[in-house]
Formats: sequence, C-alpha cells, structure tokens
Amino acid sequence: MSKNTAEVVIIGGGISGCATAYYLAKLGVTNIVVIEKDYLASGSTGRCGAGVRQQWGLKMNVLLARESITTYENLNEELDTGMDIEFKQEGYLMLAYNDKTVEQYRKNVALQKSLGVEVDLITPQEAKEIVPYLNTEGLLAATFCPTDGHINPFVTTNSYGEAARRLGVKILTYTEVTGIQVEKGKVVAVDTTRGKIYTNKILNATGGYSREVAAMAGVELPTYPERHQILVTEAVAPVQGPMVISLQHGIYCQQTPHGSFIMGFGDPKELKEHVISSTWHFMEEMAHRILQLLPPLAELRVVRQWAGLYNMSPDAQPILGEVPQVHGFYNSVGYSGHGFMLGPVTGRLMAELISGRQPHMDIAPLSLARFETGELLREPSVV
Repeated sequence: MSKNTAEVVIIGGGISGCATAYYLAKLGVTNIVVIEKDYLASGSTGRCGAGVRQQWGLKMNVLLARESITTYENLNEELDTGMDIEFKQEGYLMLAYNDKTVEQYRKNVALQKSLGVEVDLITPQEAKEIVPYLNTEGLLAATFCPTDGHINPFVTTNSYGEAARRLGVKILTYTEVTGIQVEKGKVVAVDTTRGKIYTNKILNATGGYSREVAAMAGVELPTYPERHQILVTEAVAPVQGPMVISLQHGIYCQQTPHGSFIMGFGDPKELKEHVISSTWHFMEEMAHRILQLLPPLAELRVVRQWAGLYNMSPDAQPILGEVPQVHGFYNSVGYSGHGFMLGPVTGRLMAELISGRQPHMDIAPLSLARFETGELLREPSVV
C-alpha cells in the first residue's frame, strides 16, 4: 500500500466497527477504511453469546438496547444483502431467588415499562409455563420480555460489512495496525502491515485490545480484557423459546434457531488477560449449574466449547466519544459483554459524532471523562 488517505479509519472488524462504517457511509462519508487483523467477527463479536435484551435497571442501557432491538427487527430488509441475521425473538426470562432481586426487578420493570418496553414481573408458576422443565425450587419471581432474543453474530457483522462495502467502504482484513501517529495533539496517520494510511479521524473499536490500541495514540484507557467461556450442545427439537438467565446461578442458556443450546456463566475468578483457551473446569461447573436450573439439558452432548474476551470498563458500561487530549481519536469500547447487543445504536451514534453531527441520544455520560469526575454509571445490584 502506497501513500493512502482516508477520512475515517476504523480499527476493528467486529459489530461496532462494521456498523459504524455502514452508518457513516449512509451519512455521506465517502472515504472510510476498516482495518481488521483477522476476519470480520473474529474477535469478541464472534465469541459472544449473542443475546439481546432490554431488561436493564439503568435508563441509558434500556434506551440503547431498545433502539438496537428495533433496528435488529428490520435489519435484513435495511441492509438487503440476502443474509439472514437469524433473529429469534422469543424473549428473555430472568429469574429472582431472593427478596433483594425481586424488589430490584420490580423497579426495573417499572422503568422499562415507562420507556415503552413490553415486560412483566411474573410468578414462578408463570415462568414454568414458559419453560416447562425449569426447576422452580427457591424461585420467588421472574421477569419476561417477549421482544428480547438471540441473533447470529457472524451473519450480522458480515451483513453490515457487505452493506458498507456496497456504499464504498474499504475493508482490509488480515491487516494489523502497528502504530498511530499523533502530531500536536491531532491524529495524522495509522501505520499498518500494508503501509501507512493518512487520516485525521480514527475509531478504536478493538474490543479486548482497546487499551493497547489507544496506547499507540498516547491515550490511557481504564479497560481490561476478561476471558468468558461458552459451550454449545448438540441440536435437538425446539423445546425452549426464551433465553433463561439466573444471576444467582450465574448462568444464561438459549436454544438457537438451529436447535443447539448456547450456555455460559460469569466466573469472577476468570483471567484478566488476553487468553482465549477453554478449561475443563468451565465445562464441569456448567454441567453442575445447568443440572440445578434446567435439569434435562444436562443430558445433552457438548459439541464445542470456546472462550472470548469481554472488554471491561470500571463501571461495566461502554466508553463512547472523542478523546479530548487527542483530537480525532474516538473510542467505542468497554462494552463489558454487551457490545453485540448494542451494536446498531452505538454504531449509529458514533457515526453521527464522527461525521460532525449531533448524536440523536446524549452520550456525554458515557465519555471517558466520567472516570476522572467520578460520575460512573452502574447497573443496580441484584445479588
């Protein structure tokens, strides 16, 4: 690659990078380059559980998720690439086993309803009607939102990528960023394994590697990687519609449109480094937990197990916006496991911001500056 220029360079070919590229091109930005060190959705996006829900206790998260799900509902038609994102919109069932969780879910449901989300607090008996083989021992209540669901992250990201290419976006896969040039507090170029690209605007959308990429521009991010493991079972006939989440058990479980089950759980002892190897401990612990919650599923054969990186921020909320000390350097990072869920709306918001428009939603509370002022955003604790 000889001397090249771009109006915007996006580093990272996951959902955040590809969605932002698409929406930037729709806004009329004509010279966009996406750089991905492997293939599209090869990082955190392709290794996530791919559930999408609006059931949050923080207003900002409800608003972001609601808009993303509305976009996902019509994304096949909007992108018109011939790819099906496989949106299985059969709800999320979230379980509560203690009074604190029940009370917080009650507040969450009131907030969600006030923002136009179709959701209800239901009884254990009603939860069992939705998932008949659910073990309701100790269950006090649950919440259910029928418009939440599950999506294919590979197809979705590649569909955004194809639609972006159609609008003139250049996507460079198997290309690595080796450096970022900053002069007098402004971005001027990106060094890659294919050569230098001169640009005044860079979006860091690199997931688990966001801190390292930001450091190339002299920017310090408080993000860090955290391994999360997932497994998928053999395919069986459709028996479970919604995603089932128990924060007390620490697990989530969803049957995909192809019949297999995706299962995972959060382990506070997981490695906080760039490691994506799988462990026997995870599989054994997953079997133990699923036996307690959804007993028949413990009999399913495991087909594959993998791990990916959550890009964690101190308050587990995304970091969006331009870095004040380096003009032209933008971040869309720190999603803490919710990047795919929020991909469409954050892609649109970042496209508006980078193109010089006023974002249609106030994202100032999600800026990097909050970690200096102490104005952190946190989901209400339920356990």
